Amino acid sequence: MTVEKLGLLITILFTFFFIAGLAGIFPAAAEQSEPGDFASGQFSKSGLCSNCHGNAFGEWDGSMHSNSDEDFFYQAMLQEYGAAAEAEGLPEGFCSRCHTPIGVVSEEIPPLDGSGLSEVAKEGVQCDFCHAVAESGGIGNAPYMLDPGNVKWGRRTDAQSPAHEVEAHEFYTQSEYCGMCHNIYHPANNLTLAATYTEWKESPYAEEGVQCQDCHMTPGIVEYEANPGKATSSGPEREHVYTHYFVGGNAFVTDALGEGRHEKRAIESLQHAASLDVKAPEAAEAGETVDIEVEIKNIGAGHKIPSGVTEDREIWLELTATDAEGKELYHSGALNEAGEIDPEATVYHTVFANSEGQPTLKVWEAESILYDNRILPKASVLENHSFVMPEGATPPITIKSVLHYRSASQEHIDELFGEGTYTVPVIDMATYPETDTSSQGIPEMGAAGMLAIVFLAVVYRKLKG
Repeated sequence: MTVEKLGLLITILFTFFFIAGLAGIFPAAAEQSEPGDFASGQFSKSGLCSNCHGNAFGEWDGSMHSNSDEDFFYQAMLQEYGAAAEAEGLPEGFCSRCHTPIGVVSEEIPPLDGSGLSEVAKEGVQCDFCHAVAESGGIGNAPYMLDPGNVKWGRRTDAQSPAHEVEAHEFYTQSEYCGMCHNIYHPANNLTLAATYTEWKESPYAEEGVQCQDCHMTPGIVEYEANPGKATSSGPEREHVYTHYFVGGNAFVTDALGEGRHEKRAIESLQHAASLDVKAPEAAEAGETVDIEVEIKNIGAGHKIPSGVTEDREIWLELTATDAEGKELYHSGALNEAGEIDPEATVYHTVFANSEGQPTLKVWEAESILYDNRILPKASVLENHSFVMPEGATPPITIKSVLHYRSASQEHIDELFGEGTYTVPVIDMATYPETDTSSQGIPEMGAAGMLAIVFLAVVYRKLKG
C-alpha cells in the first residue's frame, strides 16, 4: 500500500468514527452522578425496604453506614472542613459525597450544617442509594453512577419482586464496589488520604480472590462464611445471603450512639485481626540485660492495620515484665491519666504533614506523608524491648503484652468536644499470653434478644416514616 493510499484510509476511518460519535453509534463514556442530577424524593426511605427485607434492614440499622451522616465525630470534622473549604476554595461536598450521598446528588448539600437535608438524605449510606448504583466510574472519591427508580440493582440474576424490578450487576460482589468510597484522594493535590481498597488490591487476599464482602458482609469475620437464608420474607431459601452489618472497627462511635450490637461486632472484628508472639528469657542475673522480642502479625485483615482514616486511628503495644513476686521490672506503652500514650511506645498509624511540614490531623491541610508504619496484610513487625535486671528480683520473669486499638486519640476528642465529653474506648486486639477477650464490650444477649432488637428497630423506623 502506498503512502498516499494509507493516508486516505486513515482519513476515511477518522471521518467515520467522528460522524459515528456524533450520531451516537458509539455512546460517550458514562459520567458519575453530580449535584442536581436527582431529587431526594426519587429515593425511598429504608423503612419501606424493611417490609420485605426485614433481616437486611435490621442488620443495617445502627451500623456505621446508617449513621454515616449522623456520626458526631465525622460531623465535628466536617464543620472544620467546611470553614477551610470556603476559605481555600475546596469543594464543599467532598466529604459528603460518601457520607451523605443523596444529599449531594439532590443539591441539599451545601450547606454542611444539615439544615437543608431531607429525612431520606439523613439516612446516610442507605438501602435505596446502594441499590441504585448502576455503574461505577472507578476507584476513590465516590464516582458512583446512580439510576434511582423502580429498578433495584443487586447481584442475583434470578431475583423477582412484586414491589420493583431487579437488575443484576456482578460488581455488587466485587471489592471495586466498596473501592468507590474506601479510597480517598485530596481534592486539590490528589494526595492519598485513605487507601483501604488499594491495600486489599495489593494484598495476598486479592490474589486468592477474597473480596471485601467475604469478610465484611458474612458471619466469617476474617473469611467467607456462608449465611443460608432468605433475602426477602417471601423469597426462596438461598445458600448464601450477604449480611448488612458492614462490620468495621469503630467501637467508639457505635458505643457512644448506643448501638451495642454494632459495637460488639466491631470489637470482635478487631480481636480477629492480629496476634502476638513473645520471645524472652525466663531468668537473668542482677545487672544483666534482658532482651524481649515481640512479633505483631496482621492475621485477619485484608488491608493494613489500622486502615481508613489512619491519621486518627491508633494501634500500639503495651508490654509489662514482672518477677515471681509480681514486682514490676519493666513497663512500656501505658496510658497516663489524660489518656496519652507512653511517648516511648511505637504507634502504628499514618502521620500527614501540612505545607510547613508539621504533623496535622486535618486531612484537608495534608500535602505529604511524614510516615506510615502500619502493618500489611499477612505480614508482621518486630518490636524489641530491653531492661536491666534489678537487684533482688526473683525469677522467673513473666512477660505480658497487649496490642491496643482506639479510633482516635483522647486528646483529639477532647479538643473537638471538650474534656470529659467522650472517653475513647481502648480495645485489646490481641494479648500474650492469649486470654479470653470475648467479654469486652456488651454481654451476649442470645437469639431472642437479638430478634427483639431487630423487631424494635423495624418498628422505630416505620414510626419515623
